[in-house]
Amino acid sequence: MTAVLQTIRMTLRPCCPGDSADFIALERDPEVMRFLNGGHAVDREAADPHATFLMPRGSEPHVWTASRKGNGAFVGWFCLWPESGTLAELGYRLRRTDWGQGLASEGSRALVDFGFGHCGYDRIVATTMAVNHASRRVMEKIGMKHTHTDHVDLPQPIPGSEEGEVWYEATRSDWKGR
Repeated sequence: MTAVLQTIRMTLRPCCPGDSADFIALERDPEVMRFLNGGHAVDREAADPHATFLMPRGSEPHVWTASRKGNGAFVGWFCLWPESGTLAELGYRLRRTDWGQGLASEGSRALVDFGFGHCGYDRIVATTMAVNHASRRVMEKIGMKHTHTDHVDLPQPIPGSEEGEVWYEATRSDWKGR
């Protein structure tokens, strides 16, 4: 189930194929991709379809395109990817010019609210590299708790991957009680 979500500064609407160019631009920004693949531009034609990072094309039912209220400028995308009937994974990717303004927290909070309030999830998780302090702050700021760190040997490690991947989660009961 997707819906148009409104935050103080953004509109999050279900993505559409017309968003593809904006999504690809994010994937071509080395700083945006730094903690996903080491900062390499994504070649969609050569990319592994089972890559560990999301590459929305604009047709995914659980991806929202974020734009600024007022001028409609593209901010990025957010997703609430169902893992099961009771569990979803939160993800987001924003343009570099929109970093550091609280927009990732604002959009993430709206999606977690939606997930618990309308989708029936009992638990929502999010992951990032341990060294991605900005993304960890987003998860902590919205009330998610660090649950564990996984250390995986990657065939092509990227800088910082030796520190592991951190997992955060929010539960419906904790979310309601905050």
